[in-house]
Amino acid sequence: MQWKGVTTLAFVKSDEKKVSIREMIKENKSKKGASTIIEKVMPLLLLITAVVSVLTTVGILFTLIFETATFFSRVPFFDYITGTKWLPFVEAEGNYGVLPLITGTLLIAFIAMAVAIPVGLGAAIFLSEYASDRTRRIIKPILEVLAGIPTIVYGFFALTFVTPLLKQVIPDLGLFNALSPGIVVGIMIIPMIASLSEDAMSSVPRSMREGALALGATRFEVAIKVVLPAALSGIIASFVLGISRAIGETMIVTVAGGATPTMATDVTSSIQTMTAYIVQVATGDAGYGTTVYYSIYAVGMTLFVFTLVMNLLAQFITKRFREEY
Repeated sequence: MQWKGVTTLAFVKSDEKKVSIREMIKENKSKKGASTIIEKVMPLLLLITAVVSVLTTVGILFTLIFETATFFSRVPFFDYITGTKWLPFVEAEGNYGVLPLITGTLLIAFIAMAVAIPVGLGAAIFLSEYASDRTRRIIKPILEVLAGIPTIVYGFFALTFVTPLLKQVIPDLGLFNALSPGIVVGIMIIPMIASLSEDAMSSVPRSMREGALALGATRFEVAIKVVLPAALSGIIASFVLGISRAIGETMIVTVAGGATPTMATDVTSSIQTMTAYIVQVATGDAGYGTTVYYSIYAVGMTLFVFTLVMNLLAQFITKRFREEY
């Protein structure tokens, strides 16, 4: 009787096992069906997002082209790119020489890079070559917090803190000037240069560092003479992208830079950049359909060309001088 009971129990367990296997097969089929649906739907969704991005870019570009063409139908192109006076709000036809706006933009970018390059590169060298893992995990996120601060906050920081501070050193410094926003724009792009440069230097193989140290080089010599040249393409690309970011900055220069387009390079006086002029007109100073209104598209197209050239230059440098390890 015991043997029969054991046999019966064995058959019951065998049946339960068969049932569980069938259930597992059904579950696998249902999961496979769900995954198959996801595999078919997700590429379509990703394609839609990519197409939307491309169409948005094309739409913006065509808007700039058409509206800029309307502007140049009223203002000669040669006068626009060679004129030294930007006075769109004067009576009659006004003056639409873009060179004062370009001068102000490049002046801000020059001051910003004079601040951002040494500080950002120094921070990148420290994080890559000197900082411990614990220190890097603490400092790098704190440094990157600067990139998340709204630019309008930077603008009022430049106007209410940096300008009064600089005025104690430079008494002739005006309330609106090029120096203060240039410095703050440089502070804003420090995280970009530091992060990209640190990534480029961290990608240099450790064997190169160890080889240089074995030959008797100091850590500073390894950083400057070995790691820095090896990561030069990525570092230069970060500089170019930083310049592009400085050229396209809007709110800082609008709040603290002023609205005086001039060809002078005096950093203590008021200036106006291309982005600041767009903000000025876009706030309602010009009626729709006027030449002043269409001038913001011409300035926007000029700014677009500047940033496009900078981005293409960064990509060229990255591809042309990329080190293969």
